[in-house]
Amino acid sequence: MSLPPGIDLLKHGGHKYDHGHALVMAGGPGQGGAARLAAKAALRIGAGLVTLAPPAAAMAEHCGPPDALMRHSIDTPDQLAGLLKARKISAIVMGPGYGVEPAIGMLPAIIAAGLPTLLDADALTALGRVPARLRPDIVLTPHEGEFRRLFPELANSLTDDRNHRGQLAAQAARQSGAVILLKGPDTVIAAPDGKIRFNTAHDVPWLATAGSGDVLSGLIGGLLARGFPPLDAASAAAHIHAECARRFGPGLIADDLPGEIPAILRDLA
Repeated sequence: MSLPPGIDLLKHGGHKYDHGHALVMAGGPGQGGAARLAAKAALRIGAGLVTLAPPAAAMAEHCGPPDALMRHSIDTPDQLAGLLKARKISAIVMGPGYGVEPAIGMLPAIIAAGLPTLLDADALTALGRVPARLRPDIVLTPHEGEFRRLFPELANSLTDDRNHRGQLAAQAARQSGAVILLKGPDTVIAAPDGKIRFNTAHDVPWLATAGSGDVLSGLIGGLLARGFPPLDAASAAAHIHAECARRFGPGLIADDLPGEIPAILRDLA
């Protein structure tokens, strides 16, 4: 496995607070599985602490393992602001299983927090309905359908050509002000300053399974929490994500992915 040059994912001393605190927003009753997948991935990739934040009505369903996860209910933007102050959060993940309408209500507060942030899934749909001013420390991870909804004027010419996808992702990054990870067999990661990276996963078609993108969101969020620059966090996460699928092989489901991360990190050491 080859990570982008200069990225060191290993921990070198310190205590848990030196490795960041990721907040993963979780959806309502019956919708929390996606956020739990993301939270597990954030823990496995090395975030020092991870707090899972469902609405109060869904808290009971998040009481199972892993016990390393912290839980705190959030129903309103004011409660979010209070938690951000109290827990020293260093990055936020929102979108997986969150619900579009709740995301529309919470998105302005998430962006206003000014923290490195990963927006995926329902948060991207919300962003398409209520556009917001973004920053280079925000990462968007659309699949093709979400990309078409967010950037319709660019997506009209979207093809399978790798270089063309890279150019479109770079235009979307400049237009939005955020880092764009355009998912696909040739995943493109583009920053607003024009930098582009690719990760090819044609050899792991079994990665196309429900919840796989939620794990990717957690990997990125965990690395953002650890202080990695957004382009590096997204690039490294895409590589680790694909490598997990390679190691597990056919029959993969998303729940299997976080369990492969420790072996990959040991190999990096």
